[in-house]
Amino acid sequence: MIDAVIDRVRGVYGRWRRDTPVSQMREDWDDLFDSTPTQGTSATQGTFENVSAGGVDAVWVSTAHADPHRVLLYLHGGGYKLGSTRSHRDLMTRISSAARCRVLGLDYRLAPEHRFPAPVHDAVAAYEWLLAAGIDVNRIAVAGDSAGGGLAAALMLSLRDRGVQMPAAVVMLSAWTDLTAQGDSFESRAARDPIHQRGMILSTARTYLTEQGDPKDPLASPLFGDLHGLPPILLQVGDRETVLDDSTRFAHKARAAGVAVQLEIYDDMIHVFQQFADVLPEGRQAIESIGRFLNEAWQKRTAVP
Repeated sequence: MIDAVIDRVRGVYGRWRRDTPVSQMREDWDDLFDSTPTQGTSATQGTFENVSAGGVDAVWVSTAHADPHRVLLYLHGGGYKLGSTRSHRDLMTRISSAARCRVLGLDYRLAPEHRFPAPVHDAVAAYEWLLAAGIDVNRIAVAGDSAGGGLAAALMLSLRDRGVQMPAAVVMLSAWTDLTAQGDSFESRAARDPIHQRGMILSTARTYLTEQGDPKDPLASPLFGDLHGLPPILLQVGDRETVLDDSTRFAHKARAAGVAVQLEIYDDMIHVFQQFADVLPEGRQAIESIGRFLNEAWQKRTAVP
């Protein structure tokens, strides 16, 4: 199964050249993952409603048994250049079902049109919009994959430093937490990762930051931040990923700062394998684990003392 998934991804990457417009890359990326309509009911029985979340385009995703009072703010991946709520509709729908919550997927601004820290500002605006709408902070969680996983962590650092109430939990899938690409896994997993190599990662980081940007800024690379005071975190990552150490090092540093961390490493899995839950049993297993983690976090935060 995993080989078929790799072929699907390589089929998209293989069409891109240096002169391929970013608009075409975004359309190809959305087409790779998207199998659901923009409005109405999806094949996985999700419903979708477009909204403006603090001035940022977003979509509410909900499934039949979702508790309307529980909300997961979802930040998609794509290297801060690609990806959207369209590419991630199936994944968000599956998480809504597993965690029995509504999901607010965010179409934060992308590079190169909007560079760092625009996505961080958009994530903060959407989170504060949820609070202003009267959503109980104890029933809010944040999740993201790849760049969106790093953005989820950056959001936590920004909220903490600004004195804003923190959510109940954070979920980070194949998170990109180090834009300097210093992890040993860029060497140890180079031959096994069919998608991401150090050169590509560094090029993507330069597009997001510009040549003058600091890749060690904690709001760009949360691994270099002070991680104390963060809510419980679930990290999931595939063992074949060159960005494996972006999760393992982040987990180690967060634990050292006193954060409750759950790290799950899935054998033979590639980057954000949860997006291929239609064919990968491991993807479905990981999403079930996300559901358990979030429900336990919400129950703990809302338990009557």
